Amino acid sequence: MHDVVIVGAGPVGLALACELGLAGCSVVVLERETETGSPFRAAPLGRRGLSAASVEAFYRRGMLESLVTASGTQEMFGAAPEAGAPQRPRFGGHFAGMMLDGSLIDADSLPFRLPSPAQESLATDLEAVETVLSEQAAKFGVEIRRGVTVSAVSQNGEGVVARAGEDTYEARWLVGCDGGRSTVRRLAGFEFVGTEPQFTGYTMLADLADPEQVSPGFHLTPTGMYIRLPGAGYFAMMDFDGGAFDRSRPPTREHLQEVLRRVSGTDVTVDEVHIASSFTDRAMQTTAYRRGRVLLAGDAAHIHSPLGGQGLNTGIGDAVNLGWKLGATVRGHAPDGLLDTYAEERHPIGAAVLDWSRAQVATMRPDPYAQAIQAVVRDLIATREGATHVFERLSGAWIRYDLGSEHPLVGRSAPDFGLEDGTRLGDLMEDGRGVLLDFSADRRLHASATAWEDRIRYAAGTARNDLGSGAVLVRPDGVVAWTGDRHPDAEAFERAATRWFGAPAAAGPA
Repeated sequence: MHDVVIVGAGPVGLALACELGLAGCSVVVLERETETGSPFRAAPLGRRGLSAASVEAFYRRGMLESLVTASGTQEMFGAAPEAGAPQRPRFGGHFAGMMLDGSLIDADSLPFRLPSPAQESLATDLEAVETVLSEQAAKFGVEIRRGVTVSAVSQNGEGVVARAGEDTYEARWLVGCDGGRSTVRRLAGFEFVGTEPQFTGYTMLADLADPEQVSPGFHLTPTGMYIRLPGAGYFAMMDFDGGAFDRSRPPTREHLQEVLRRVSGTDVTVDEVHIASSFTDRAMQTTAYRRGRVLLAGDAAHIHSPLGGQGLNTGIGDAVNLGWKLGATVRGHAPDGLLDTYAEERHPIGAAVLDWSRAQVATMRPDPYAQAIQAVVRDLIATREGATHVFERLSGAWIRYDLGSEHPLVGRSAPDFGLEDGTRLGDLMEDGRGVLLDFSADRRLHASATAWEDRIRYAAGTARNDLGSGAVLVRPDGVVAWTGDRHPDAEAFERAATRWFGAPAAAGPA
């Protein structure tokens, strides 16, 4: 019996497998597809943007340099900039196809931001992400079985059984990371609710007879939207047909040409279509992320329009949040209720992302009301405050979990604190433990921290910028769990450590 069965070997399932493997769990990943390669996962069709929050997750596990290299964007990786250096992002992103001006973004105003090697978003593709995560998972002994289609799931108080044909896979826990049409979600009886689609979207690799008629970039038009990437033959279109065409029949050259002409307002001619697919903006979310010993993450738990790459980034956030909590539960030192905080923290994030997607779709609609809204949005994002607000949403900097503390740093992704000896917080997180940074002059928390040394790494020293804190406790997912003043209270630290990491080793299991 394995500790955890993960269904789905996409980025979310693999990221979760890495976290669980790092925690010392035995993990098997079941994937329906027999092969890893696919034109829909490689660039340009598989091109995605990782938000700063997702890039940070790779950085904290020592995978960022490998990911940057695999993505073919080596020039974006380097040492952390000096404190006080400009931190303006190279790429601002877009809202409903309306591009942000990166020069307007006040990145220094984003909450608790410090210079870091993981400064900004990263252009990558699904193939690169999955390759790096697969290699990391292999280091931890994670087993990936391909060509396995799960057909039944059953559970009791002790474990879960997944059936695939004549084979059965037993585990203490099962996590469905098997995408928007999740089999696990259906078999385990999760309720899936939300809103129906407004458009059918298309992606295609195609040759045009007259490519000069459609210029590269994002184009929001009175009849929809189209995107053309320069030099790759890549096109995406959004046609507001209520989602009627999606998967109803194969998209032919004639149909794709008709849609491109309609949304571009040109008489462009599509010579040849090499490959194409369709999608919609259907926005749905499960009412719960856990039923007994079955959990969901990524698109299995929430689906929406792919605009802005929010699905991939939200899924990676799910995996990072769930991984250490499920790992602690498997290993037997999780405090009561720790696993329940996965849904408590991530369900509201998923709901907010769905609403962000709906707002973009409503703004894109081809009617006079939406076009009036577009004019207002264009004016707002042309301001410093408006551009910064949208960038904050796209980067993930807006995310803060309610951990019951009024301190504005608690519940946020931890800044990349740097010690005077050159050590950075990101360097301290690669082994998957929490981290206690003690900036106090008398190292007063050291004695208390030793009781959790198997789960919390203690690091002391003077910080280049401690943001006014005397100590900071960081969870394995990089979220600040507690912070102390210049003279941190050892008892307050111990309460926070017990809440998130269980009883100290000397006291036995939580």
